[in-house]
Amino acid sequence: MIFSEPILQSMTSLTPLISALPSLLLTTEANAEDAPIVLTGVLLSLVVIYLASKIGGELARIIDLPPVLGELVGGVIVGASALHLVVFPQSGAVADDSMIMKVLQLINHLTPDAATAIFNTQSEGISILAELGVIILLFEIGLESDLRELQKVGYQATIVACVGVAVPFAAGTAGLILLFHAPVIPAIFAGAALTATSIGITSKVLSELGHLKSREGQIIVGAAVIDDILGIIVLAVVASLAKTGEVDVFNVIYLIVSATVFLIGSILLGKFFNQGFCTITSILKTRGNLVIPAFIFAFFMAFLGNAIHLEAILGAFAAGLVLDETDRRNELDEQVKPIADILVPVFFVTVGAKVDLGVLNPIVPENREGLIISTFLIVVAIIGKVVTGWAVFGQPGINRVAVGVGMIPRGEVGLVFAGIGAASGTLDKPLQAAIVIMVILTTFLAPPLLRFAFKNSEEVPESLEKADVIS
Repeated sequence: MIFSEPILQSMTSLTPLISALPSLLLTTEANAEDAPIVLTGVLLSLVVIYLASKIGGELARIIDLPPVLGELVGGVIVGASALHLVVFPQSGAVADDSMIMKVLQLINHLTPDAATAIFNTQSEGISILAELGVIILLFEIGLESDLRELQKVGYQATIVACVGVAVPFAAGTAGLILLFHAPVIPAIFAGAALTATSIGITSKVLSELGHLKSREGQIIVGAAVIDDILGIIVLAVVASLAKTGEVDVFNVIYLIVSATVFLIGSILLGKFFNQGFCTITSILKTRGNLVIPAFIFAFFMAFLGNAIHLEAILGAFAAGLVLDETDRRNELDEQVKPIADILVPVFFVTVGAKVDLGVLNPIVPENREGLIISTFLIVVAIIGKVVTGWAVFGQPGINRVAVGVGMIPRGEVGLVFAGIGAASGTLDKPLQAAIVIMVILTTFLAPPLLRFAFKNSEEVPESLEKADVIS
């Protein structure tokens, strides 16, 4: 067995949720009589989280930016960087650092020991909800990653995606190790975070510009779909590496093969799963006859991903790809969205809340290295994706700059990397904050840069069929 028993017991990122739920329900760290106070703390934390997500998301929408950025910034404001309303012991916070705990102490006259126990249990409850959120997020991304798009753009999109993963990953990892003397595993994790591409953000901008059906638009969207798949495999590999505490070549090979076989096997399963799933859902007549079987499958696949030493999110993503092939995919997508609307913001806000941007304060001497790392990651993040435009060949007149710029935004996928890296303890505060800053800036910069890239393009947007880019 590749993983030793102590290592398996120490996995904290996305372990099977059943192992964490008893401590929440029974409040083992807090006394039984404190359970209502724990619930009060969780409810108050959710009020803050949802307010932060909605206010931030709406403000971002008003200024024509992705709402997910507003949720992240909202988390930063209510978290360790500003208001200290939502803080977590994993980030080094204690009960006295939490404004919510101060309210609970005032209402319930808690002793310091009781406050600490309640704070830890309440934080664990929010963390479990955030983990559920990221599992559902990857399930939703899988549902939106239409495999049929891959057949429309062929090898061009595949090459763009592979270059867009390999170049920033290699440059980011090597640069952090050689220039900043970062430990190997955190450097690999940070390099992996540079590989992500947000298909949602890019598609929205391309649609607004009227270039979604252009040659560039189809290559970008197709490459982003493939990039999602490659990114999830990379994430599964580096997250598992972080858990072993060492870089083992045979372990890397095992994980790559396992992730690839698991994902491809799941996709092939979809061809046989479609009819059976639709038959089951048509037999069921009670509420949730479609979405409940879908989540049973998604959570089982997430469990299976963990059981073979990969990640729960890889299983959830694979489940989404499988169910994307079913005849009721559109109906299922609409039913998953409200559930995602409830839990996914908890993940994004907590990611922002756990980031202490104070570590990037240049006034503090020991923080200056973090700022330099942020600058380095941003440069690699941009250049590493822009060069993908020059990976396109056999397409005379193609707007290579637009193709490269369209791959820049990291968005929600980049935040998944940052959140899992922080939860596993792999990333220290400067590197975690630097990755989040990189995600924010690349997502902010991509829309105006993409508009500029298409501004002087004399090519009239045309369909994929007219452009004849089908491989």
